[in-house]
Amino acid sequence: MAHAQTPQDLIATAAKGSTQTVDHSAWDHLLKTYVKPGAHGLNRVDYAAFKRDGHAALKAYISGLEAVDPATLDRSEQFALLANLYNAKTIDIVLDHYPVKSIKDISLGGDLLSVFTGGPWKAKVLKIKGVDLSLNDIEHGMLRPVFKDPRVHYAVNCASVGCPNIGTEAFTGAKLDAQLDAAARAYINSPRGADAKPDGLVVSSIYDWYQKDFGGSEEGVIGHLKGYADPALAQKLAGTTSIADYAYDWSLNDVER
Repeated sequence: MAHAQTPQDLIATAAKGSTQTVDHSAWDHLLKTYVKPGAHGLNRVDYAAFKRDGHAALKAYISGLEAVDPATLDRSEQFALLANLYNAKTIDIVLDHYPVKSIKDISLGGDLLSVFTGGPWKAKVLKIKGVDLSLNDIEHGMLRPVFKDPRVHYAVNCASVGCPNIGTEAFTGAKLDAQLDAAARAYINSPRGADAKPDGLVVSSIYDWYQKDFGGSEEGVIGHLKGYADPALAQKLAGTTSIADYAYDWSLNDVER
């Protein structure tokens, strides 16, 4: 059988009814060890300790995921595989270059634009079934178009303060739906996701960059936020019909020292 030619080909089909699972226990252990929940609902990563004591285990885990054929998995297992792989590789790249102040300071190439915008997202840094993959391939070439679920944005972490949290547990197919809902609620009810200020609603730039994934309009974004808002935020959003501003913090989500 010929190798798949595009990232999306890797998950063009799913093994419906498959009972095959991927072992994410090594990643789960690393997350529980080095991710530190902190103030304002923000999970930070102890990158210094991770680099010193956990980096080899992380690289071994990533290599194991690269050996998995996604076509043998059902859809939820595919999602968990890709989200965990994205997050693990992102941390691996940060650790390779640590200390850094922002992931945008890390440029691995990929195209001419990357030289100016920074960040490692366009570089081919992974390989599955002979297909070279970038982080962008996983997020924008596989997860978003195939799953068509706005909660993709709460699953992938870009190692930045402004991003939805890196979790304290690995995604698994069995728990995926509950994990994605929890991730959405955690972000939306933090000031990084939605901050209903007296002079207007300020939301994450994610809702600007990917507005089409959240209903295609400000009204759609607000409706999405209401779907996950806790009572306090829901009350503030009740009369809100527009977004005043967007904000994002690209600072590395490192533990504060």
